[in-house]
Amino acid sequence: MSVVPLGARLRDERQKAGMSLRELARRLGVSPSFVSQIENGKSSPSVATLYSIAQVLGTSIDSLFGHEATTEATAEAAPASSAGGPTVTTVSRSALGSPADGFPAARKRSRLSVTRPGDRPRLVMDSDVVWEQLAGNTGRDLDFIEIIYPPHSSSTTDQRMLQHAGFEYGYVLAGELEVTVGFETVRLAAGDSIGFDSAVPHLIRNVTDAAARGIWVVRHVSE
Repeated sequence: MSVVPLGARLRDERQKAGMSLRELARRLGVSPSFVSQIENGKSSPSVATLYSIAQVLGTSIDSLFGHEATTEATAEAAPASSAGGPTVTTVSRSALGSPADGFPAARKRSRLSVTRPGDRPRLVMDSDVVWEQLAGNTGRDLDFIEIIYPPHSSSTTDQRMLQHAGFEYGYVLAGELEVTVGFETVRLAAGDSIGFDSAVPHLIRNVTDAAARGIWVVRHVSE
């Protein structure tokens, strides 16, 4: 029996759901050309995108992509080999104090750090949220990351609020995020930014049907 390529399976499932390519792209917070490239086999989706697609179409990764795609996602989530590629680590957000605790520790703080798309250390949370390290020379007191919140995802799986000494600053690139800091909740859309004391209990959620992306800077303070 021949194996149907991942992109073709995605296109079939999208059409079964009665959803246009443009509508799927809108809900994912990406361009229609990006979805088209995935369906035509010209681009490989990340783990976060796989989860997002499955959630938008109301199914699971196993049923949407089959055993082959699950294997591909697992391989992507494994540490990169000597052949190159990103280091992807799956972690429990509740057990992680900060992004700095999950990313590989640099042996030496270099004067220059350049990262390329598809070649950045990535953390995939148990809540499906993804952090990508944008610079490797920030040291232990600062994180400079891209965050990806799939539809209906949250910082923690049990909606528990987090707190750690320091400050967070964020800018939303696409989609919407709901940020709760103490007793205040604000809704951020693309183009909005925020800064808050992370020692105050906080929680970030995506309550929409489209993926959200943003640039985040976390400054850690020794208690």
